[in-house]
Order: sequence, then C-alpha cells, then structure tokens
Amino acid sequence: MENLLFRPLELPSGVILKNRIAKSAMSDSLGDGTGHPTKAQNQLYRRWAEGGVGVSIIGEVQGQPGYAEKPGNLVLDDDADLDRFRVLARQGSVKGSNLWLQLGHAGALAFAPTSTPKGPSALDLPGLKCAALTDDEIRQIPARFARTAKLAEQAGFGGVQIHAAHGFLLSQFLSPLFNKRRDEYGGSIANRMRLLLEAIGAVRAAVGPGFVVAVKLNATDQLEGGLSEDNALAVVSALDQTKIDLIDISGGTYFPGAKAASDGAGGGPYFMNFAKRARKFTTKPLMLTGGFKTRAQAEEALSSDVIDVVGLARALVIEPSLPDIWQRDDPCDPVFPRFDHAPVGGITAWYTMRLTALAGRMEMPEFDDLDQVLSAYEARDADRARIWLRHFGN
Repeated sequence: MENLLFRPLELPSGVILKNRIAKSAMSDSLGDGTGHPTKAQNQLYRRWAEGGVGVSIIGEVQGQPGYAEKPGNLVLDDDADLDRFRVLARQGSVKGSNLWLQLGHAGALAFAPTSTPKGPSALDLPGLKCAALTDDEIRQIPARFARTAKLAEQAGFGGVQIHAAHGFLLSQFLSPLFNKRRDEYGGSIANRMRLLLEAIGAVRAAVGPGFVVAVKLNATDQLEGGLSEDNALAVVSALDQTKIDLIDISGGTYFPGAKAASDGAGGGPYFMNFAKRARKFTTKPLMLTGGFKTRAQAEEALSSDVIDVVGLARALVIEPSLPDIWQRDDPCDPVFPRFDHAPVGGITAWYTMRLTALAGRMEMPEFDDLDQVLSAYEARDADRARIWLRHFGN
C-alpha cells in the first residue's frame, strides 16, 4: 500500500515536492553575525536534504538588519554577498529537495541589543517595550519583503515563506493585543490582515510564476486578547483568494509569559482541530507544524484529507535522516530528550545547540543541566551581537 508521506505534491505554482515531509522553519542562529550563511549552515541544510526531506525552510531571513530576531539571522538585501547565498541554495537542494527562505521581521520582538524594537503600536509591558512603526515604515515593508524574495530567486532558492506567526511583525499586526492602531491597519480583522495581504501581493508580483510563495499563520496566539481562531479562519479565507502556494499552520508566540504551543495540546499534533476548520475555508495546500513525534501520527494526519504536508522541526533535529528512516521496511521514531528542570528558554537553547552540533557533524556536548546550555547559547548570541554591531552599526 502506498505510504502517503512519500506521495509527491504539486503546488499551485507547478513546483512538485517529492514527498509530504517538510523541515519547518527554525531560527538556527548559524549566520556569521554579518547576515551571511556559514559553512556549518550549508552543511546542516545539505544534511537534511540528504536525509530525504521534501522541503526545508530557513527561519527568520531578514530583508533589513534593523529588526532581526537574533544576531545569527541571515540578512538578504542589496548589500549581501549573493554568491554566499547561492552556495547555501545549492547545498540545501540536493537529492531533489526544495529549499525556501522564511521572510522575517521581528518587529516588537526584535533583538534589543542590536535593534530598536518597533511594532504596530507602542507598548510598555513587563518584559516588552517597543515604539510604534510610522506610516512610512509600514508602507515600505511589502517592498522589502518583495526585494528579498527576488534576491532569493536570483540566488537559486525555490521559494519563500512569509512569516505571519509566532508573534513576529505580521503576526503582531493580526493580533489585537499588539495592534492598537486606529487607521487602515488596525481595528477589524480585515484591516489587521491588510499588511500581510499587501506583502503577499508585492512578493508574488516580484518573482516568477514557478517560484513558491507560502505563508505561515498562527491558529491562535494562545494569549488572552490575542488572535482568536475565528479571526485566524477569516485570514485563511482571505489567503484562499491570493496566489500563494501553501498555508503552514502553527501557533503560539514568543511574547513574554505566553504559553508554549504544547500546553494543553495533548499527545499529538498541536493544531489539527484548527486545520480541520481551516480546510472548509480554503483549497490551498495546508501544512501543519507542531507536535508530530511518530510516523503513525504523520500518516494519520495525512490520511484525514485535511492537510497535505507534515511540518517537522525538533524531530529532524533529533534525527536529520528521519524521512529516509521512515521509508524503510523497519522504520523507527526519534527518541526525544526529557528534562527534569527547564528554565525559561532552556529547551529552545538545547535544540539550537543541537543544530550547531549537527551542522558540524559533531556529538552534542554533554551538559549537566539546561542552565549550562542556556548560558552557552546566550554567550554565543553575545559574540554574534558584537560582530553584528561592528558590521551593521547600531
């Protein structure tokens, strides 16, 4: 019997994914501090491609240096060395794998040591302070996304994913918790999604018809007063009328004190119930990211005829060759680490440092606890921040 995980998928643009397994966007923090890919990053994405993924997505690629999520983010603008990005594009697309860039802008959640965080509205909250973007700054954003997408196409990447999830800028505009504006970009959900739709239109117009344009969208912010599921469904309905190729459903936010996506999600995929509702509002291919730990869960989700692509992140950090393993006659599932003590940010730090080990084809360093991991992770950020400030200025 055919395994649905390994059935090819043709996207609206005509691009064919060789299977239904995607390496979801993660902030790998492997850039060199000047916004360029490193040898380690090239090796990491080649490793995932060699392991059999249908597509990998590089998280939080910036179109300008002023609003990066971390100082290890890539920056693809007119000042970038495009040849270095071409190497990454080639390495990450071996064995018929696709490689896409996620278009990012952290907005209010920009890394403060290297940025001046700005969001839809000025906020002064515990753990989060930001200024408001001006009208002119807002109107420049779609063009910046479009320019980065065009450069990505020129560098040989197969597509882009516009990031409208996890509390970053376009997600902030969708959320009434972040967005207190009273102009055409605030108030109703139709107004709050306006910037996202403008960005999609600008990106699609800037690239060729065979270049993939996808969107990552929150099912919910999991914050009181944030984006609701009903509002998210209204966005899905609007996305159905655009010329995008795929909607990647995720959830949660990096807003200080927010619940993790896994909180209250049970033992399987986190947002499957929302995906079932979303399917009634769109015929676009749907990707679901978050919570997949076993092949059986992935197969069951695909067999529901609700989603078209399974998004894996941490599972592929544990086992980068998981797609090939799942295609064997005797497949096995990844074994996830368990932590007795998890400081805020500690688990994310562990997986990020594990990515670094994978990129260098090294064993994961032995840490006595997650506090040590977090300390090493933060020290690396501090080193990259110094390089960033020397290169881009303050």
